Amino acid sequence: MNGVHERLHAALRAELPTAHLLRRELHAEPCVSGKEEPTLRRVLEALPEGAALEQVAGTGALLRVGGDGPAVGVRGELDALPIAERTGVSWAARNGAMHACGHDVHLAALVALTRAVDRVGAPAPMVAVLQPREETHPSGALDIIESGALDRLQVGAMVAAHVQPVLGAGETACTSGAVNASADEFTLTIRGQSGHAAYPQFSRDPVLAVAQVIVAAQQLVSRNSDPMTPTVVTFGTVTAGTAPNVTPADAVVRGTLRTMSETWRGQLHERLRVIADGIARAHGCEAEVLISRGEPVLVNDARLAEETAYLLARLTGPELDTEYGHHAPATLRSCGADDFARYTSVVPSLMMFVGVDTSSGLHTPEFLPDDEAVTAVAESLLAAYLAAAHVIGGTGVP
Repeated sequence: MNGVHERLHAALRAELPTAHLLRRELHAEPCVSGKEEPTLRRVLEALPEGAALEQVAGTGALLRVGGDGPAVGVRGELDALPIAERTGVSWAARNGAMHACGHDVHLAALVALTRAVDRVGAPAPMVAVLQPREETHPSGALDIIESGALDRLQVGAMVAAHVQPVLGAGETACTSGAVNASADEFTLTIRGQSGHAAYPQFSRDPVLAVAQVIVAAQQLVSRNSDPMTPTVVTFGTVTAGTAPNVTPADAVVRGTLRTMSETWRGQLHERLRVIADGIARAHGCEAEVLISRGEPVLVNDARLAEETAYLLARLTGPELDTEYGHHAPATLRSCGADDFARYTSVVPSLMMFVGVDTSSGLHTPEFLPDDEAVTAVAESLLAAYLAAAHVIGGTGVP
């Protein structure tokens, strides 16, 4: 490591004990999407005073430190989920919401990094992106982009890290290319003709038609998509009828469509419509498919991924005295989705996945990474920040 790296690393490590305490404080008082004001206020209290601050996206903010010139944006998500916590720790949330996706960890790590950059100086300015509404629509990331704030603060690259229990503690995935899928929701309505269940010849059964669509739609994955392109078709709700002896007039199903290819994404939508229409007609019914487009495919910048992995290995070698040890290289792609994908369409960007030691998965009432997760995420963000500083023209990589 060069001198700047060493000073930043030391400053970051000095901030971590306070960041661990902040994480627990944020965890105990979660705020759901669109109501993040208390979380934002607490995070801003912990960030350096006198830095350039811009309020964005209703309940979000951007804070710039580190001087003039092109900057690196580092995102932290403000919102929690409407899940009642069941972890049993003394600092558990008790307001019916919960940081069940690790956003408390991300925010605390971001605060530690921002304070270190502000105190020591750095190869490039940094913008702490305190983003609301990652868990819901409309997207907080999209609102930030459309506000023009990234341009006004000269953000030339974006980085973020997300805890991920499918990776082992000590692993950080800096994977280039597509790492998260697009995520679209659909509502399929099949309209038939109601009638007495004892006289099926006088009705047109939308339930039977919907059942056939659910089965046939799985062939979108097995027989329509490229086997090398991850694709998911999931039906999440099925609603029809009010009585067991009545054929209903209509049936409604809702679900999600996910893929790692923006090109196939549009074709997937069209194929679902064709299947639904054809099966409905075969049963004497009519079909209507409404698709709500969500987040695009999240594509990591190849150079950012490579340089971050290199720096992370140098920053967090075997001498790192934490339970997590050093950050082993890892690769991870999943059909999960994140609105960080919005940033990848406007600037070179990198989303990392950081392994944590927990027996529960994301979005569950028992999800609780330990405090060392803050350390692991902060170390990963530092490496990505330095790599991005180099990519946008600074001196982040020796």
